[in-house]
Amino acid sequence: MNKVLRPSQDAPPNTTGLASRSDLVVAGLQRAIFEHKIAPGTKLSEDEVGEIFGVSRTIVRSALQALAHSQLVTIEKNRGAFIASPSPREAHEVFEARGLIEPRVATMAAKRMTDEALETLRMHTEEEHAAMHVGDKGKALSLSGGFHLKIADIAGHDVFTGFIHSLISRSSLIIALYWHRADTTCESHSHHALMKAFERRDAAAAEEIMRSHIVDLHSGLNLSSPNNAPLSLADALRP
Repeated sequence: MNKVLRPSQDAPPNTTGLASRSDLVVAGLQRAIFEHKIAPGTKLSEDEVGEIFGVSRTIVRSALQALAHSQLVTIEKNRGAFIASPSPREAHEVFEARGLIEPRVATMAAKRMTDEALETLRMHTEEEHAAMHVGDKGKALSLSGGFHLKIADIAGHDVFTGFIHSLISRSSLIIALYWHRADTTCESHSHHALMKAFERRDAAAAEEIMRSHIVDLHSGLNLSSPNNAPLSLADALRP
């Protein structure tokens, strides 16, 4: 039988309402997507997801609608919900948009950088490197996306930050589907270089490093040959 996730394991104590239990399902599915444990195109049966999380179909349906709003899930009439499966064209467009926005955001973050923000980024990169060291590539790539989100938060531009949150989510699906590099070493080097630029508050260097980093990520995709995640839905969602 599939393991049921109890709210006490993965959520704050106040998880009795529909909204909070729906958030638990959203968080679990997002984690599986961002850590590349669940493949784009995977069907999300309301009954199966409800059994795994120990919640009703109504709560699952609410969670799937929220994920559809963030473009992580597609809901097809008479067919159900599926993990979104970005096309090669969308992959190009997402990384083109990131290449335009994120260098500017890196510039803004460098100008607003504080010692406290630097320490937050440093701790995050250490966690990312630890995941790479033990071979947990899915978690490492998830943390890599989180690093970009933290930079956006530091930049303090709400509109850009909103765009980047959306683009990072879609990038996770794209990388899960099309990533063909054997490791994430290039990400480690780029993030280390960005940290050095932020330590110096060097906005011009941060902008150029980020631009090169996004180009490098884009080049790591093989848009003619999608990957397939081996895990079942139950295994992907198991904590």
